[in-house]
Amino acid sequence: MKKLSLKGRHLLSISDLSIPEIELILKTARTIKKNPKKFASALKGKNLGMIFQKPSTRTRVSFEVAMYQLGGQALNLTSNELQLKRGETVADTARVLSRFLDAMTARVFSHNDVLELAKYGTIPVINALSDYEHPCQALADVLTILEHKKTVKNLKITYIGDGNNVAHSLVLAVVKLGGYIQVATPKGYEMQDSLIQTAHKICKQTGGKLVVSHDPQATADQADVIYADVWTSMGQEEEHKKRLADFQGFQINSDLLTRAKKDCIVMHCLPAHRGEEITDEVVDGPNSVVWDQAENRLHAQKALLYLVLK
Repeated sequence: MKKLSLKGRHLLSISDLSIPEIELILKTARTIKKNPKKFASALKGKNLGMIFQKPSTRTRVSFEVAMYQLGGQALNLTSNELQLKRGETVADTARVLSRFLDAMTARVFSHNDVLELAKYGTIPVINALSDYEHPCQALADVLTILEHKKTVKNLKITYIGDGNNVAHSLVLAVVKLGGYIQVATPKGYEMQDSLIQTAHKICKQTGGKLVVSHDPQATADQADVIYADVWTSMGQEEEHKKRLADFQGFQINSDLLTRAKKDCIVMHCLPAHRGEEITDEVVDGPNSVVWDQAENRLHAQKALLYLVLK
């Protein structure tokens, strides 16, 4: 049997990964997390370029530290520092950076930019967040669920909030692994139809299940996992007041948490807008695994980098 390998692969969407490949990344993440010193020189001499069109805390730091702890190095490349700001095309940027680097990550506004980087570059490209997906976040999310719940199957996983890039990747990861996920959004803030259709096709293959609704209260009933994200993402600041009004009733608070199972875990990809999508008593409460989840960005991405570059 041919050995499973991700060497040289792009990660633009969770859809790019087969079930065995997701399982391989998660298994590798657990192995590296348990014994990081064993991998301290695994990527010695390797260079990762990190393109950021948007601000970043967890993504930038976790990727940079991941490369350092694996023996390689990461270069932070903001739009202001690249010739992209002065009109160089994404395609030409990909061609040039491919001559210097071993891999690229990109946090961009338009998903088309990561697609172009992958099309015209000759090195692996990792989507570090686009307007359509956030696959690295989803890998860390599933890793966190497995650590606390041992499985993704037989759980009721609930996402409440905006049907955004985080929701897209989380849904794909859960249904790929045969899990059951519910997504409750206000009307007008649903996930994209193309993503929902893709998820339903995956469900037919894996036995997973996706339910979408506009009722956060019912969606929280007997939930094993409740997941929140900001109501206003980067680039949507002008919509903030309208979104505050539209998302009333979708806050993760102690009242809503009483509808979930007592051992329900609460997740948030951060940054949290405390008092909006989640309250202090929940994010800092006994059900919260938010900080484990944040840390797992490092371990999931170390696994991904190791598998793609080793």
